[in-house]
Amino acid sequence: MDETFRQISELLLGSIPTIIFFLLLYGLYTVLVHNPLAGVLAERRARTQGAIEKARADIALAEQRTAEYEQKLRDARIAILKAQEACRTLASKAREAALAQARTQSQAQVQQARAAIEQDKLAAKTTLEAEAGRLATEIIRIVLEPALARAGG
Repeated sequence: MDETFRQISELLLGSIPTIIFFLLLYGLYTVLVHNPLAGVLAERRARTQGAIEKARADIALAEQRTAEYEQKLRDARIAILKAQEACRTLASKAREAALAQARTQSQAQVQQARAAIEQDKLAAKTTLEAEAGRLATEIIRIVLEPALARAGG
């Protein structure tokens, strides 16, 4: 058993430089590789998360602007429809006014034409009555002239 302890102690004494070398290597690895790599990975993760959050914020902003644009578009369409309706109403009123004016003018022309016809009728009636009286006198004179000539002569 002493021999076993002695061999183990020799092994332990022989492994001390290896253990020191291993601890030194582990310390250098931690300082030179692991800590900078962990920092880079943490920075990368932060940047990735930051980029994702920025992208989400940009998407939310784009959706908000799209909603605003669509609302403005709806408002513009409504305004256009209202303007068209106002133009139609104005045109309809103008058309009705023009029709009313045309009706008034045509009724005035009809009244004038009726008055002119009535005047022509009265003038023709007066002319016919005068002509009828003259013709009656002429007929009477023609009919009675031979009889008067015989009676007087």
